[in-house]
Amino acid sequence: MFSNSGNLGIPLIVLAFGEAALPAAVVLFLVENLLHFTLGLYILDNKTRLIQLLRMPMIIATIAGVAWSYTDWILPTPLRTFVDMLGQIAIPLMLFALGVRMTSIDFTHWKIGVWGAVLAPITGLAIALSLQPFFQLEAQHFAYLLLFAALPPAVLNYMVSERYNQEPHLVAAIVLIGNVGSLVFIPLVLAFTL
Repeated sequence: MFSNSGNLGIPLIVLAFGEAALPAAVVLFLVENLLHFTLGLYILDNKTRLIQLLRMPMIIATIAGVAWSYTDWILPTPLRTFVDMLGQIAIPLMLFALGVRMTSIDFTHWKIGVWGAVLAPITGLAIALSLQPFFQLEAQHFAYLLLFAALPPAVLNYMVSERYNQEPHLVAAIVLIGNVGSLVFIPLVLAFTL
């Protein structure tokens, strides 16, 4: 399960640690998103080829965004306004569409959902804690990593499992109940890190 690093992680880290944390949050999001759309898709279908992944809009946009960040180019104001407006509507529209899709979920698999709600943040935190002695991150950066490690599973996991027909009902239960469970885990991690 990949965590909800985009819709929840980035805003949460900025609210908890301030604007200075935004670049680190974006880097954590990019790494996780690239892993989701490369390694994650390969896990679901080992016939997935690199060239297929490079054609995905998410991968193209990520590569283009990283490449653009290394230039001094500035978008013309009309184009920048258009992209900004498109981004402002795209996220709420996506959340609305995902919410509609999640209403079709039944609770027959609630037990696996509870296990996922507990195991996802615990394993994420265990991995982050076990890597700290090797990476020796500064206290502030380690706090960012701990917060991202405790995030609940992303709804995108459900969409990908549905596309590859990999038990979408089980994944939906884990995602739905995992996000409810984050109401317990995230405050605990924030209390520890802050």
